[in-house]
Amino acid sequence: MAARGWAKATVTAIGVAAGAGAAQWGLAYGLSVVAWQPVRAGIGEGLWSSGLAWVLWIGATSTVLGAVCAARLGTRAAAAGQVAHGPGFVLRTVMALAAAIGALVTVPLVMLPARAAQRADTFQPEVTAGAYAVIGVVVGLVVAVVAVNVRVIAANIMATTAWVWVLVAVSVVDAVRAGRTVGTAQLAAWQFTDRGWFRDTVYLPGALLMLGGALLIGVVSALPADRRTDNRVGIAISGTFGPLLAAAAYFLTAPRPAAWAEQLSAYLFAPYAVIGGLAGSVLVAVLGPLRPRRRPAVDSPAPAPVDATADEPELTEWTATLSGRSEPTPASSSQEPQALQRPAAAPAADETTVEITPAATGRATATRPTATEPTATEPEVPKPRKRRGSGAR
Repeated sequence: MAARGWAKATVTAIGVAAGAGAAQWGLAYGLSVVAWQPVRAGIGEGLWSSGLAWVLWIGATSTVLGAVCAARLGTRAAAAGQVAHGPGFVLRTVMALAAAIGALVTVPLVMLPARAAQRADTFQPEVTAGAYAVIGVVVGLVVAVVAVNVRVIAANIMATTAWVWVLVAVSVVDAVRAGRTVGTAQLAAWQFTDRGWFRDTVYLPGALLMLGGALLIGVVSALPADRRTDNRVGIAISGTFGPLLAAAAYFLTAPRPAAWAEQLSAYLFAPYAVIGGLAGSVLVAVLGPLRPRRRPAVDSPAPAPVDATADEPELTEWTATLSGRSEPTPASSSQEPQALQRPAAAPAADETTVEITPAATGRATATRPTATEPTATEPEVPKPRKRRGSGAR
């Protein structure tokens, strides 16, 4: 039964990773985030570098998502009693490997469209694009082994992935409104103003958005782990892993100076986003123990109320009977059955026996029987004996 449960979790890792890769590439091609075009000076070089960054990042995040979902499935199966215990380190590593196999579906999804690139420095651009997809899967495998063992790191990666796709949707809508060309949505960056450039290379508003987003996600994803009182070291370093995948994508692609200025700005500030995420998680890890926590209230059992008048009618009837009155003190009709159900105590030798008999009216009457007194008998006194004297002769 346990082997069947772990096999199910492994198959889930493959399926989720493959589904995540296919879904992300569907969004990338559908929103024209990645556009494989003949590489020429200027726009062609920028599209090529931007596409390679997306290839690497999607391969890595697909692997992590598949491994994390499979690990959560194994943990829930252990909680439900379907398996004896939760997945250990070896099983989690196996799930990460299975997720990497599933994420390899991104390789054909990249190689077939990348044939339209037609680069001058290589005769097969699709092979280069496929190689970057494999590199992304390998990077994702390394990160997934850590993420499946530390829950807060997995939460940070998933939150960062959602944040990146939100930025993509907003930037694509803004590009359509402004009439820009396809492929202008950069990884984890968005140019939302025309001003704010520093020497036409660094886009300061976009850099602040990247740093602020990493800082905010580092704080938000670490707060649940702080409430669960997870390991402080894991909470402190969790903020680096989400921005680290984007920074690794930019570092391995290394856009050339002929690329867009927005892409160069994102490439330069991606390492600082890692520091921003680290600052957010470290802030939660340090201030977490100092934050006042709500103590669980201990429910003390309330004492049962004592009804002082519960036996008062019975005591009144017994008192009236013993005092010599023929009729007891009338009590309420609701309390009369209690007096009838009270067992009579065994009379002592010198006590009066009281009998309680139900009357015709439904009330109890007490009668006092006559006690027989013992008759006293006079002791027999022996008669004096006459002595015979001498005078009697």
